[in-house]
Order: sequence, then structure tokens, then C-alpha cells
Amino acid sequence: MRASLLAVLAIAALLQLSACSLFDEKKDDTAGWSAQRLYSEAKDRMAAGDYTKAIGYLEKLEARYPYGRYAQQAQIEIAYAYFRDGERASAIAAADRFIKLYPNHPNLDYAYYLKGLVNFNENQGFMTALTSPDMTDRDSQASREAFFAFKEVVMRFPDSKYAEDSAERMRYLVNSLASYEVHVARYYMKRGAYIAAANRAQFAVKNYPRAPANEEAIYIMVKAYDALGMADLRDDADRVMKTNFPDSKYLQPGYKPSAPWWRIWDPNW
Repeated sequence: MRASLLAVLAIAALLQLSACSLFDEKKDDTAGWSAQRLYSEAKDRMAAGDYTKAIGYLEKLEARYPYGRYAQQAQIEIAYAYFRDGERASAIAAADRFIKLYPNHPNLDYAYYLKGLVNFNENQGFMTALTSPDMTDRDSQASREAFFAFKEVVMRFPDSKYAEDSAERMRYLVNSLASYEVHVARYYMKRGAYIAAANRAQFAVKNYPRAPANEEAIYIMVKAYDALGMADLRDDADRVMKTNFPDSKYLQPGYKPSAPWWRIWDPNW
């Protein structure tokens, strides 16, 4: 009697599992779709701005048809869909996966460019926060990653249709990264952290030598070294300032013509 009861329960459990499986299959309206149809539907969803749905189709394509032309294209398309859907980390992971799996793919330049765009878009939030009173809590890592991704496009694919735009974005990023360092250096100057200020300013000058922000960076170095009593370093920075920026506003003595220019404290700081 007990054995019969167990058998009945086992059969019931199997029937339940089978019913659930049939129900799940019935819910999936893509069951039986070809790779081409899944890809086509995903493209239609992206064109309509429904990136979440497009991601679902592309994920199913990759899972069901992991090999072939559509699977490869799906990986780069899903990176773009994640990007447009606001999923930055997933977009970068998908682009990195594509770059690793298909190092000779004709669309490799686009994968690097897209990775740069994702990080560049993140950089916009970082740049709009430059006016924050506390600059030490800002992270410029996304800007650096964007720069190196665009650099890959420019250096490895000079004839790519994305190369010119990548170069423009690189120039912008160099300026923004230098400006970030100068803002942080200014923050430290305000608080009397002169060593930290000098180090951040020096970092900007060394790593972004052509950035417009370096005029102020050298100005900060002179003031910081003077405050620290480091006369030799102060004078070296002073010579660099006068050589490279002879007409700089920071060299104008203003209302204290007899005072050394590095002792003029800007009231706006």
C-alpha cells in the first residue's frame, strides 16, 4: 500500500513537471524561431527604441545558436542595446567579450568605439560635477578608460569611419582629465594641503602636457612650493611658467606690482 502511494506521488510529480514545462514553452513566443528571425526581431525592437525587448531576443539567440554569423553579430548588438538601455556595466562587459572572442572581426573597430562611447557617456556626469565643493570624491576612471578605447580605434584602425570622431573625443578627454586634476589641486590649495596640491598639479603637467589647464597647474605648483618653503622647486616652476605662458594672467601682479606674482592670492579661490 505504501509503495503504491509513493508511485502515485512520483507520477503526480512527473506530470506536474511536465505541465510546467509545457506551460513555460507555451509562454515563450519565440520557441522555434530561427537565428535569423531572432536577430531580425531584435533589430526591429531596437529601431523602435524597445532595447529591453531587443536584449531578450539577442540573449535567446546567443543561447540557442551560439555559433555562426548571427551569434557573432548579436554580441556586438547586445552591447549597443545595453548602452542605450542605461546598463553601462553590461554594455562594457559585452564589448569586452566580443573583443576577446573575435580579435579579427571586421567590426572590431566598432567594438572599441562603442566601449569608448559608454565610458565617455559616463564621463559627462563626472564633468558636470566639477563645480562640487569637494572634488576628492570624483572618479575619473571612466574618462581614462574611454580615452584608451578611442586610442585603440585611432592607432589600430586609422581608416575606420570612427577614427576621426575618436580622435576628437580623445582631445576632449585630455582636456577634461587635466581640468579634473587642476580642480582637485585647487581644492587642496584652499585647505592648505600644499604637498597634495603640488602633486596633483604636477601629475596634470606630466601626463597631459598639451592641455590648456596646465597654465593653472603650473601656477598652483609655484604657489604650493612657495607655501612649503621649497624655493628651488618654486623657482623651477616659475621659469617654466614664464617660458611657456609669458602673457598669462597669473603673471600679472595686479594691485601688488612689487610682490612676486606667486604670492598673489586669488580671492576667487
